[in-house]
Amino acid sequence: MRETGRVQTIVKRRDDAPPRFFEAEAAGLAWLAAAGAARVAAVVGVGPGRIELERVAETRPARVAADAFGAALARTHAAGASAFGARPDGWRGPLYIGRREMPAAGEASWGAFYARDRVRPFVPVAVDAGHLTADEAALVERACEAIAAGAFDDDEPPARLHGDLWNGNVLWAADGVVLIDPAAHGGHRETDLAMLALFGCPFLDDVLAGYDRVAPLREGWRERVPLHQLHPLAVHAAGHGRGYGVALAEAARAVLDLLSAARE
Repeated sequence: MRETGRVQTIVKRRDDAPPRFFEAEAAGLAWLAAAGAARVAAVVGVGPGRIELERVAETRPARVAADAFGAALARTHAAGASAFGARPDGWRGPLYIGRREMPAAGEASWGAFYARDRVRPFVPVAVDAGHLTADEAALVERACEAIAAGAFDDDEPPARLHGDLWNGNVLWAADGVVLIDPAAHGGHRETDLAMLALFGCPFLDDVLAGYDRVAPLREGWRERVPLHQLHPLAVHAAGHGRGYGVALAEAARAVLDLLSAARE
């Protein structure tokens, strides 16, 4: 940690960082900040293998802050993106979630993008790692086939997603929530909310209430949570253990059950 002027900063370094890794993070933070809604950590400087950010002095989570964060997140999502899978405006480099690269796209169809670019790329990696069985991978593929065919497409426009919105990237400061470490891209707004639910978030009900007040969620959104958790579960199944492979298969099964129920 160091002090630049009156701003305390923190420097993250990785000598083994993938190409343009921190530059992608900076582009995502700038794009989210441009929405003028949910607060993100300010970028002080960025270069190969390093990024310098404002230091966020953390405090205890609170219901009022959670409600305000939900409302701000809704406005960030509403700032939109040029397409499903779109990079942050002005960025032409790679996209990452954690250290794993993920594809960019320019799709008008959410399902085609989501299945192809946010779930399927991580499945063979999870199988090779021994975290997902062949039978489970086949189940995920069946869910992806339905998703790609448009079974869950709606008229929601591409949202401006944080993209890696788990609790560790939600910092509670005295003046409200600050977001860090995005995997920012254009996607479905329910995906960010599903990731918050997957990994837990303090006062999540208050976050959702604030969100819904500003941008009411579509009927059935709770039932679609497993659909939108396929992406983070696939990413984690690729690198974080067998338990995530089991959870990924369970989410795929829930998606197929949801599809069956809709057909009845």
